[in-house]
Amino acid sequence: MKFVRFIMKNAALASVPRHIDHFSKFSPSPLSMKQFLDFGSTNACEKTSFVFLRQELPVRLSNIMKEINLLPDKLLTTPSVQTVQSWYIQSLMEILEFLDKNPDDYKVLGEFVDALVTIRNRHNDVVPTMAEGIIEYKEVFPQDPMTNQNIQYFLDRFYMSRISIRMLINQHTLIFDGTLNPVHPNTIGSIDPHCQVGDVVQDAFHSAKMLCEQYYLRSPDLILQEICVKEKKNYPISIEYVPSHLYHMLFELFKNAMRATIETHDDSNNLPPIQVMVSLGDEDMSIKVSDKGGGVPFRRIDNLFSYMYSTAPAPHIGERTRPPLAGFGYGLPISRLYAKYFQGDLQLYSMEGHGTDAVIYLKALSTDSIERLPVYNKTALKHYKVSQEADDWCIPSKEPLDLSIYKMPK
Repeated sequence: MKFVRFIMKNAALASVPRHIDHFSKFSPSPLSMKQFLDFGSTNACEKTSFVFLRQELPVRLSNIMKEINLLPDKLLTTPSVQTVQSWYIQSLMEILEFLDKNPDDYKVLGEFVDALVTIRNRHNDVVPTMAEGIIEYKEVFPQDPMTNQNIQYFLDRFYMSRISIRMLINQHTLIFDGTLNPVHPNTIGSIDPHCQVGDVVQDAFHSAKMLCEQYYLRSPDLILQEICVKEKKNYPISIEYVPSHLYHMLFELFKNAMRATIETHDDSNNLPPIQVMVSLGDEDMSIKVSDKGGGVPFRRIDNLFSYMYSTAPAPHIGERTRPPLAGFGYGLPISRLYAKYFQGDLQLYSMEGHGTDAVIYLKALSTDSIERLPVYNKTALKHYKVSQEADDWCIPSKEPLDLSIYKMPK
């Protein structure tokens, strides 16, 4: 019997490339926040969700799996990246098993929920594992700008794809597992139709504050202000959003702001507070996090969103005792992806010598909050095949110009 299972598993593995080729020819179907809410609150049908996900999840998985193979061979052969690839292949195989199953069978629906939970748990460590693969690659092979650019392009799309897949899985499992969230009984899956932004700000700040005090033995205070343009008055602002996504972004910004503030004002007894302003307009809901942590030079702003760069020392692979306010340097780029996922953004405005303003932009309306999804096509393919050409702007030398060589002969 074991031999038969072994043969069947190998046969399934052999068919994976064919399935990836097939499903990658379809574009993912982006959903809006309103569609997520309407489906989960008014006409939630487990059978409908099952039929949609057993097609949509293979499409999203296959689109990004095609791009993994376009990475440099030297990166693909690292143990960590191969581990991530094996997780994606296994998850795709497990979903494909449901393609021919009967959606009217309640046992099948229950097995599907269990399979999705297994897949979600398997992919919990995708981000740190992929980060370890990048470190393995950087430690062995020399870096070049074009390769780094391709890796940056891929990881933005790869992690965005992961966010979207987890969103679909969370919505299905949370709505149809038959239980009510006792802490947040009004949530629809992972979405809160009345997400109190100020409460999430406070939660993220106090979590970062605890870490900061553990490491530095002190922390800056918070000043929070909320402005609603529509009502011309201040009152608790709420939007339809995923609280865990917002928390993730804010927690990262608070960690960075606290670390910068304390290290800049190391000799001072009084730390300047971190100021947060929440503003709700007709189209945008914006959150500005301002610190007086000394800022960063303008030329380094782009580096802060690079997966190949971190202001903190790179942690040792597998290390669990690293400082709580530093890590792989993935916090900001992934936080920006969370903002962009529903058509928002995260931008930094820094004044070196003073401090930094980080602004999260989100859509105020659930109809405008539509998933931003990567799709594998010829345009994406071109990004990996672009050859490096000469810059059409003069590149200044990093060394002082020696004007003595230009002296006129006597």
